[in-house]
Amino acid sequence: MILDRDLIVDGVRLAYRRTAGSTGETLVFLHGTPSHSHIWRNVIPPVEAAGHGVLAYDLLGYGASERPPNRDTSVEAQADLLEEVLAQQEIRRCALIAHDIGGAVAQIFATRHPDRVERLVLIDSVSYDSWPSSTWREIIRDHLADHAAMPQAEFEAMLTRQLAMTVADPARMTGETLEAYLAPHRTPMGRASFFEHQVRHYDSAPTQRVAPLLKTLAVPTKIVWGAGDRWQPLAYAPRLADDIPGAELSIIPGAGHFPMEDDPARITEEVLTFLNPPRG
Repeated sequence: MILDRDLIVDGVRLAYRRTAGSTGETLVFLHGTPSHSHIWRNVIPPVEAAGHGVLAYDLLGYGASERPPNRDTSVEAQADLLEEVLAQQEIRRCALIAHDIGGAVAQIFATRHPDRVERLVLIDSVSYDSWPSSTWREIIRDHLADHAAMPQAEFEAMLTRQLAMTVADPARMTGETLEAYLAPHRTPMGRASFFEHQVRHYDSAPTQRVAPLLKTLAVPTKIVWGAGDRWQPLAYAPRLADDIPGAELSIIPGAGHFPMEDDPARITEEVLTFLNPPRG
């Protein structure tokens, strides 16, 4: 497991990992949906081996973190909680490495607290009006209770189909990898939590609100995108790169929405090269 302990912050329990590095910079990894910090398992170790300090945690309502029934787990609430986590861990400034809805959390946090962010990496991030899909919008509007009540086997089949769409090569989302993504949802509470803590908050209003503020960001930024992303269209990548001053853009061929599964070595290379650009 990539996460190895728990912390209590703002009255809730979060599963997390914290390692010290030699560079003086802490990298904070933020996952998306429907995932958890397992998605970083092939990226964090080589980043740590390169000397970088790391903080990774499962968002509230996700993975091994607590799933409180009456707690807001929207991206804006997750950005507020990130501030609490950093304060508790005594991290004054950090680099944010964020994927999917974690990218929304990072955009919100970076525009609210520009003095707290040293660098920003957005990987296949939700942005603007890019989410949710029309299918999920209809489910949230008209059928959320019905979906939350579906039999466990039907739910797991639906989630398996969704996860298969996150990779360019479907063979990468099978076996132990697929099991790891399904594991947090393999109980009635896990199924209910998926709809209550994740799907219910699929809402582009926060990213549309933050969009005009992206041009104010003055931190070095890297945008990384899988060329075959079927969830977040590639057209949003250059739009983000254009709106964030000086942002770099890398497109990864042969990768989908979870490029950390399709090509973890390339993602690691992109992150480390951005943090330690070659001289000359």
